[in-house]
Amino acid sequence: MIPIIDTHQHLWDLSQISLPWTKNLELMNRSYLMSDYVEASDGMGIVGSVYMEVDVTPEQRLIEIDQITEHCAESGNPMKAMVISGDPNSNQFNEYLDSVSGNDLIKGLRCVLHVDEREKGYCLRKDFVDGVKELGRRGLLFSICIRPSELSDAVKLAKQCPETVFILDHCGNADPNIINGETLGREEYWASLYKHTKSGWEDSMGELGNLSNVICKISGIVARTEQGWTVDHLAPTVNYCLDAFGSERVVFGSDWPVCLFGSNLMGWVTAYREILAERDTGFQHNAMHRTAERVYSLEKWF
Repeated sequence: MIPIIDTHQHLWDLSQISLPWTKNLELMNRSYLMSDYVEASDGMGIVGSVYMEVDVTPEQRLIEIDQITEHCAESGNPMKAMVISGDPNSNQFNEYLDSVSGNDLIKGLRCVLHVDEREKGYCLRKDFVDGVKELGRRGLLFSICIRPSELSDAVKLAKQCPETVFILDHCGNADPNIINGETLGREEYWASLYKHTKSGWEDSMGELGNLSNVICKISGIVARTEQGWTVDHLAPTVNYCLDAFGSERVVFGSDWPVCLFGSNLMGWVTAYREILAERDTGFQHNAMHRTAERVYSLEKWF
């Protein structure tokens, strides 16, 4: 079994932190602990994971970092590194980065851009762009999670920050129903955030694929599938990303536990392996673990 590095593992303990965004999402409004992830990933071939921040409130960011640092130091789980929360537009952004600069487990930063309250074009503000450039100067990645209808903003930002490596979360937040040409007949949480066209997504992903400083994370899409989905339902979205970016610029992310909206962890990992089985062995190794090892500087672990 080819090993996998999961570059998008969440977890949270609601007895220690509060997550306002979970309040109206019954499935998410409970604690998801490391022990739950270890159990869910058993037998999946996941040999390492990278924690992805969970949009805590600003005053909880350092608490989150301390908690995840402890998890990374433990031997009973696969977590090896983290991506932290922060806002490059903040006038205290550099000071914040200075305060955590001694923690080598921090590989990058994410500012959630795909929520309703974040206005279009936020990531193109001058201070935001300067903050993302600063991440590149410090050798930190920028994980960009943006509405699929606004991927053109991601293109503009990545072009302005050529020295910063971008990780494009969740296949550009594509809805696989739309990529498959199906009618989106849902009025749920995902529908308002991820409304887009197939051609618009494909065009923007093609542009991003042409930028050498952008890595595509194959993640997220299973949470937006319909009940009864099959591998064939996910394959067009995944394959478009694989073809646009190539094996040396794609990584895998489970998005656990958010993936539970569409599938348990086993179902998603199994589907990814099946889609990749059509590619040669070298491609599979890159797309499952080698690219992640390089991009997140995890080589010492493997």
